[in-house]
Amino acid sequence: MSQGSSVVMEDVGSTAAIGVHSADHFAFAVPELDVATRFYTDFGLDVRQAADCGLELYTFDNPHCWVKISQGAEGSSKKLRYLSFGAYQQDMPEFERRLNERKIERCAPLNDDGGLWFKSPDGLPLQIKVAEKSSPDTKSHFISPSAEPGRAGAAPKAVAPAAKPRRLSHVAIFVADMDEALDFYADILGLRLSDRCGNHISFVHGIHGSDHHLLALVGSTHTGLHHMSWDLPSVHDVGVSSQCMIDKGYTEGWGLGRHLLGSNYFYYVQDPWNSYSEYIADMDYVPAGHDWPSADHEPGEVFSYWGPRSPKKFPQNFEAA
Repeated sequence: MSQGSSVVMEDVGSTAAIGVHSADHFAFAVPELDVATRFYTDFGLDVRQAADCGLELYTFDNPHCWVKISQGAEGSSKKLRYLSFGAYQQDMPEFERRLNERKIERCAPLNDDGGLWFKSPDGLPLQIKVAEKSSPDTKSHFISPSAEPGRAGAAPKAVAPAAKPRRLSHVAIFVADMDEALDFYADILGLRLSDRCGNHISFVHGIHGSDHHLLALVGSTHTGLHHMSWDLPSVHDVGVSSQCMIDKGYTEGWGLGRHLLGSNYFYYVQDPWNSYSEYIADMDYVPAGHDWPSADHEPGEVFSYWGPRSPKKFPQNFEAA
């Protein structure tokens, strides 16, 4: 296991083994909704108007709402509002028991979905609600297209189909105290450590089967949204999507590369608020009940197996404290 964390594996079937099954959705506010509409439409998402006059982000051919965006104050920065996690109905009493036993601060609901509302150690509102499992039950299908002899493998850009993300893979948030955050998300939500790099970044997965991480924790002085990550079927799709965003004027980013922790191919697009939306393909998968061999890695091993160096401002938290 990782050094510096009390996260432990528990016997399947014990109350300690109960955990959330999905990162159901998350919400943040931006000062200009039209800017968000344009960016996420260009990114390849299905952007819809919400009943409360905000926005909801979907992937095409999938009915699940992954992200909710509301109108913030004019001139303000982006602001992470809350994270919502999905759980099974039979597990809800155990989550309530944990919250009561540890005297975790409760908070007012920020949507109409019911469930349990409480605050993280950094004061970020969190929700655990009964929901269908939206994290995958198996590793995402990955393809490596290749042309037959005598045929061109790359179609002209004018006729090449646009790549569309299939689902949200994970969300990465800033935390002020890495060990405290890891203990909290393990003790209360039942998330388990996949890998970490000291106080720089940690990755946690769900016990009911999930990607290598459904939540990433990035060291900072306060909470905030670092990036959201979206699954694609191939490295080619990651490359095509990144080039499409560059062609549309979103030239700041990082990639193409391959992460060591999670093993996924990646490209990050800097959004209009100095956080990131990431295209990924072929992330490691942790099956239900699997004891992933977590470790504490050196900084040089964390960000990329291969690819360009990350931008200097990549780990910076641009949200107001």
